[in-house]
Amino acid sequence: MRDIIVLPGLGGSGEGHWQTLWERQNPEMRRFQPASWDRPELADWIAALSREIGRSKTPPVLVVHSLACQLVAHWAALTPTRIRGGFLVSAPDPTGDIYLAEAPSFANPPRRRLPFPSLLVASTDDPFGSLDYAKESAAVWGSKLIDVGPFGHINANSGIGDWPEGRALFESFHATLA
Repeated sequence: MRDIIVLPGLGGSGEGHWQTLWERQNPEMRRFQPASWDRPELADWIAALSREIGRSKTPPVLVVHSLACQLVAHWAALTPTRIRGGFLVSAPDPTGDIYLAEAPSFANPPRRRLPFPSLLVASTDDPFGSLDYAKESAAVWGSKLIDVGPFGHINANSGIGDWPEGRALFESFHATLA
């Protein structure tokens, strides 16, 4: 059995979000549980991620959306725990107005290579992070970048349902992991 941990962003990825739909379809996926999805505090989210990783029987794969991309950057700089890989989607720009108002403790994520293989999926019209920001983040994190075109923030509002194209990207990425 594979350990796959789902890391939603702000708000926790509601009922129609692809992460929630994937979790329902795959018993190997489980969600990390911070104290609050709506008032995120970096220290709490780091502790919640560490707890969930600690429950893993094998090095886990992370399925990450939005604010949780910055969580992973912060977390990876603090811990040597082995991660099998990170599937990162819609990394928000931490200098954006909405970001700073909703999650100030996540600002200034470490700008260093992630210590595990990663894929960053980005949209050309994400209101929370430009494609240029995604390209810069992928270069810094050592992530392969996939531009999926105009899909907004790649969430329930994008009208993608369980996002079969994303699932194919995830399965392809997962197959490359040792």
